[in-house]
Amino acid sequence: MSQGPNLVLQWLSKLHLAQYVESFLDNGYDDLEVCKQIGEPDLDAIGVHVKYHRHKLLTAVQELKEEDRRKLPGYYFTLEPLGAPACHHTAQSDRVDEPRSLGSHTQTTGVHQASCPGNHNLRFTDCNDFVTYPKLKLKVLIRDKLAKDGINLGEAPYTHK
Repeated sequence: MSQGPNLVLQWLSKLHLAQYVESFLDNGYDDLEVCKQIGEPDLDAIGVHVKYHRHKLLTAVQELKEEDRRKLPGYYFTLEPLGAPACHHTAQSDRVDEPRSLGSHTQTTGVHQASCPGNHNLRFTDCNDFVTYPKLKLKVLIRDKLAKDGINLGEAPYTHK
């Protein structure tokens, strides 16, 4: 068994629902990333008919999704050519500290620097947070990160036959 099915088995065992592991794997739910997409119709296809088990699984799926939202991404990058427009963000003001109202929320707007790709929220990240890598170096960084994390983009769930 590869790492994905082992994680599904561990997850179901932790929920005391290991009796469904074979049905999960037979229906293509062989990785936690795929399991995060489970909904009511999927549970019918898998063969989970006990209401308590269905509720427990749907709650666990929501917890997996919440866990993902709490995690910060390891890398954030855009694949834009160097000649791309300097800023896609339209500021209403030249002052960084002047808020503009957005419904009931208040948001700070600002002006992006010339070297900035311009597709981020200045409230959370500064333009100086971005680094420009040559195309080949970026390719190597991404390849190494994917290999380190055990991700193969040529296999499920990232590609389908």
